[in-house]
Amino acid sequence: MRRQFITIKDIARELGISVSTVSRALRDAYDVNRETREKVLAKAAELHYKPNFNAIGLVQSNTHNIGVVMPGITNYYFSTVFTGIEEVAYENGYNLILFLTNDSPEREQRLIQDLSLSSLDGLLVSLTSPEDRHYGQVLENGIPVVFFDRVGGDVRTSKVMQDDYNGAFEATQHLIDSGYRHIAHIGGPAGLAFSRQRRQGYADALEKNGLALREEWVVHSGFSQECGQQDVEQLWKLPVKPDAIFAVNDRKAIGAMLALKARGVQIGPEVGVVGFTNDPVSGIISPSLTTIAEPAFEIGKISCELLLKHIARKHFEPKAVTLPGKLIIRESSRKHP
Repeated sequence: MRRQFITIKDIARELGISVSTVSRALRDAYDVNRETREKVLAKAAELHYKPNFNAIGLVQSNTHNIGVVMPGITNYYFSTVFTGIEEVAYENGYNLILFLTNDSPEREQRLIQDLSLSSLDGLLVSLTSPEDRHYGQVLENGIPVVFFDRVGGDVRTSKVMQDDYNGAFEATQHLIDSGYRHIAHIGGPAGLAFSRQRRQGYADALEKNGLALREEWVVHSGFSQECGQQDVEQLWKLPVKPDAIFAVNDRKAIGAMLALKARGVQIGPEVGVVGFTNDPVSGIISPSLTTIAEPAFEIGKISCELLLKHIARKHFEPKAVTLPGKLIIRESSRKHP
């Protein structure tokens, strides 16, 4: 037996008012008085009315679907961002469609080329590719785009990110204040904007303290734990080795710690390590990892809120929002226990 769905006609019949009045009340139209609107909302709740977004979309030319393009969902940072996005989307009656690029620029560009834009009202994007020009075509087709975390510089739209530069500066300054003088940086892909910002924060902290930046101590690669291990293997082939490592994220920092442990290096007293994310595992491993905590949940929420504003208002002025991180000091950066 098919389930019978409640419609606005049912609400109108129950209240003895017109269908158009019910429709305007549910849309919070200006020409419906407060008392009528409250009665309509109460009756809608009593009858368990749910709006038919497919039918609404045919009339209003929207789908109530938002696409989310991100490198992955299995790590703490992106799963937390997605939770923030989902909270705002759910509160506003939007569905999320997730597209994963697995940190592949080619996969990301192919995904966008093949995307069915007619099924989406907007896109939330964390870039894998250093280029963001392919999203210009999406905007030209009338689909709003908001970048988060890994943002581009060519497409003019809203962006939400953490303060990569100052977080990296603070992380490096902490290592210097802790007594380390030969600090390496294992970064993400060199072409990404946030990789450049974190490298610049690291470089400027060294310069401020009169320490030389040695190019051989700056390694750019991927974001995985395995990349962190490989970066340390590369650094430890050098004739002069660093006494501290600032990693672009916690996964790489943990990979670096594993590689150092395998070599019998004491983490903290011999080589300090600082990450960037505050993944829950950073407080569990031994020694625990000093890191920069990122406001992942807030980034997700604000990104989705901005996208909904772009969807609602055709000429909404793009905004750039930068949220601060926080230094969390643990055992991995204690030179003198």
